This record gives sequence, C-alpha cells and structure tokens, in this order.
Amino acid sequence: MPTYRRSILSTGPGAAALPLIAIVGRPNVGKSTLFNRLVGKRRSIVGDEPGITRDRIYGEFEWAGRHFRLVDTGGIVPDDPELIPVEIFNQARTALDEATAVILVMDVRTELASPDYDLARMLARSDRPVFLAVNKVEGEAMALDAENFRRLGIRDVFPISSEHGLGIGDLLEAIAAAIPAQQTASAEMPEEHAKDTVPDAALHRTHGEFEQFEISIAIIGRPNVGKSTLLNALTGTSRAIVSPIAGTTRDAVDEVVEFGGQRLRFVDTAGIRRKGKTRLMAEKLSVVMARRHLEAADVALLVIDATEGVAASDATIGGYAHESGRSVIVVVNKWDAVTTGRTDGRPAADRKLFEEQLRRALKYLDYAPVLFVSALEGAGPGHKGMQRLLREVMAVAEERRKRVTTGQMNRFLEHIDFQRAPVPMAKRIRIFYMTQAAVAPPTFVLFTDRDVKLHFAFERFLENRIRAEFGFKGTPIWFKVKPRRAASED
Repeated sequence: MPTYRRSILSTGPGAAALPLIAIVGRPNVGKSTLFNRLVGKRRSIVGDEPGITRDRIYGEFEWAGRHFRLVDTGGIVPDDPELIPVEIFNQARTALDEATAVILVMDVRTELASPDYDLARMLARSDRPVFLAVNKVEGEAMALDAENFRRLGIRDVFPISSEHGLGIGDLLEAIAAAIPAQQTASAEMPEEHAKDTVPDAALHRTHGEFEQFEISIAIIGRPNVGKSTLLNALTGTSRAIVSPIAGTTRDAVDEVVEFGGQRLRFVDTAGIRRKGKTRLMAEKLSVVMARRHLEAADVALLVIDATEGVAASDATIGGYAHESGRSVIVVVNKWDAVTTGRTDGRPAADRKLFEEQLRRALKYLDYAPVLFVSALEGAGPGHKGMQRLLREVMAVAEERRKRVTTGQMNRFLEHIDFQRAPVPMAKRIRIFYMTQAAVAPPTFVLFTDRDVKLHFAFERFLENRIRAEFGFKGTPIWFKVKPRRAASED
C-alpha cells in the first residue's frame, strides 16, 4: 500500500519552515483585503457583505528579505449559536493554535462593543504576540480615532488602510521584530522539499513540460454535493467547513498531502451554479474563483450526488473541465445513502445501471474514470475508498503527461483503416503523418492534404483509436490540423 502523509504545507514549498501570521477579527472589518494586500494577489474574496470568508485561506509574503506564511480567517463572533458562525469560529481557533503571531483587525468606523473585548481577552490569554491593526484609517482625524482602540488592552496599535496600503510597513516592521529571524531561515526548510525551491523560470517551459513538484486537483461540482466533506476525507482533516447549507464554501480551500512519494494539492472550490441562481456578489465572485482554480489545476474531481442523480448543471460543470483541457475523474458521492444506508424502503441502487445513465448524460467525458465513494463514511486516508481515489488521481495525472514518439505514431497510422471512419466523402482528409506536439493535455498535430476543420465523427474515430493503442486515461485529447501545402510554403 502506498504511504500516505498529511502535510501542513498549506502554501508553497518549504512553507512548514516559515512562521505563520494569523489575521483575525469580527466580520467585515477588512481582513481579506489586508490578506490580499500582503500576498500580492486576489486570493480571498472581498465584498461589503459580512461573513464572506468562512474557511482558512493560506498564502505567503516577503518583508525585508524574510518570508512568512499568512492565514485569513472568517469573522469571529464569540458565543454565536448559529451553525456557520460556530464553524467559522472553530476554523479561526485552529489557525490561532498554529500561529506564531496574530493580527487583530478592527474597523476604525465602528464603536467598540462587548464582542471586541471578548475577542481581545481571548487573544491576550495566548502566549503569542498580538498586533492590533485598526483598519480603514484615511486621514489624521481617523488616526486619532484609532487611539481609542487602546482600551482593548493591546499594546501594539497600528492605524492602517488595507485598501490603500497605508501604515502596512509599520505593522510588518513590528511583526518582523517580534519574531526571531532564525525562524525564517532557509536552513530550516525540510530536506525533502529542498528540490522544490527551483526558480519559477526553470519550471515553466512550453506545452506543460515543466518539472512538477506537486499535482493540483480541483474538487468541482454543484453546491451541497459533498465537495468539502470529500476534501476532509482525502486529507484526514477538518480543513473545510461542512454543513447542510448549500453554498457554505466561498473561497477556494486547499490542502496538501503526500501519497506514494508524490505531493497532491487538493483545492475545494465553491459550488458552481447558473448565473441566474447567484444573487449575492460573494456568490458570483466565488463561482468566478472556482472557474479560475479549475483552469489552474491538473486534475478535476467532478463530484456527483448519488441521491440526486446526474443533473444538467453537472454536465455543464463537467464541460468546463473538458473544454479547459483538465483531466477528469467523476466521483459519485453519498453512494452509501442509496445502497447500504438506504432508509426509504426502496431497493439498493445498481452501480452498473447508475454508471450507464451517468455515461449517457456525460457523453463527452467517456474517457473519465468513475468512482463510487462515501466521503462521510470514508473519512481518513486509510479508508479503501480514499486510497483508491488517491491512486486514480496519480494514474490520471501520469497519463496526462504521457508522450508518444513520432515514430510510434506513424507506425500506428499505418494500421488504421480510415475508410471505416463514419465521415462524408466531402469531409474526408488524407493524413500524411502525425506527431504529438504537447502534453497536459496531449495535443496532436495532423499534417494533411487539405486545410479543413476535422469532422467531429472523424475526430472521435481517431481519438478512440489513439486511446485503444496508447491509453491517455482520464484526459482529453486535442487535435490541430496543419495542411502540407502551408508547411512546404514555409
């Protein structure tokens, strides 16, 4: 059995050697804006609606030649009995337990209330340095108002504006001075990740043929199909908030594990709905971010709810992955709810029949393997279902980067009877030779006698023959046509 090890590397290589700075505070005070400002990109969703950030979001930043990790947390309201706020509080507590230092963010435009004092007292009980960042300070008058926040009993108070970058330098100088420099020394980076410090320029070559230090897997699907539960089951953590409320996940949540000597980064994305179904700006942004993380991934896990069957939106979401060239594994979740755990008195679902129906609905994903799991019952890396899924991810990722030599491809062409292809005579072309021009996804260039778009039936015929001969399990195959006349004129 391949070895499995959960990693605390929530961001880039060697991150475990870096001190972690936690950003905490009440809802809608500007924590995510500060986080995005420090990491230098729009990693957390920002909006005027309170409670947008729910899970822990990690990033990294550099200050004065030193590197730090950063975690953005959801808005904390102590003693709130509602399900989502309680889960947000638990996620924030986990971040605080991991943290080396804490930035407490307050909004200068709001009056201090009892929850602020409760939060300040909770932080004061820890042995970590706490820095009070009074946010949205723009002008001298507001800077004077920021002094009122010293009543919280926190010594280090910094008036800042996350949106405009004011006062950030003073805050970071104080944090860097409070954390011993040796904690960020590169010498403390784990030896097994030393190879990951290759400069970006050396990693990013053309056609996806760069050296990968990890495989990125996006977990996609409709809201409330069990994506966050699946992430927690695969990683053996409570990394993502799980609730029966659709749309709980908004920001993309990632976690890294090691399996069989390979690093796998799983990214739990927000549920993707139709445009007409998203009303709040945070929901609209979360869908945009989910699409962005999908396009940055190597493999997509398309999660289907077994209790609801395959919906039209499942086909649409699968189409996003297919069209972007991601490798795809279809994960039928909650399978126990329609088999061994069924309580409605109906007979257990038949796996073969369900897969036949799924294949009909997702015809364009006929290359994608289908796995039946119960993420809720299969929590933990030692579970057979999760082990099987992890092995499938590694196999599909390897197929995605497979290369076939031009000699192999031309010998393959000699044995294909193209007369059997169901293509009208007017649409037929002659292929002189074919070569694989790229991987991830596998891309083949056909040198032909005419400059025409491949007929869909001919493309499907050729793709099926290539898969039968060379595999390419789980990954789409792309074709490009280059007429011989154009080649000779060059």
